[in-house]
Amino acid sequence: MNRDPDRFRDSDNDSFERDHGDAAPGGEELNEREFAGGARSYAIGLLLAALLTCASFLLPQSGLVWAPALPVALAVLALAQIGIHLVFFLHVTTGPDNVNNILALVFGIFVVALLLLGSIWIMAHLDHAAMAPAAQAAAHR
Repeated sequence: MNRDPDRFRDSDNDSFERDHGDAAPGGEELNEREFAGGARSYAIGLLLAALLTCASFLLPQSGLVWAPALPVALAVLALAQIGIHLVFFLHVTTGPDNVNNILALVFGIFVVALLLLGSIWIMAHLDHAAMAPAAQAAAHR
């Protein structure tokens, strides 16, 4: 890549400066000292993701969690897995340069939740409306 600072200079206005904080996704330079930067970050993320995956397979078989609470425990492990992937592999952090990424993620979650809940609501109402007349009469007694 050509990183010549003079190619960003405006010929009419010498006071033009390049904004170093503004970069396209994937075009920013990784800082090895950041929490989620560099090859070490990928290795840590891989290790944590593998541990969470193993825990989610072993948890139901171990009997450590009360059986009715097992779905909640697995959901917590799944959310932790999502967090690991977002931070270590997708580099979504709370920094000022990731505001658009976080807003897009929140909007995506909203759309998926709206589709899921709307579909469940529609199916529940269709089930009620499609009941046989004998079943409806028995339900109203």
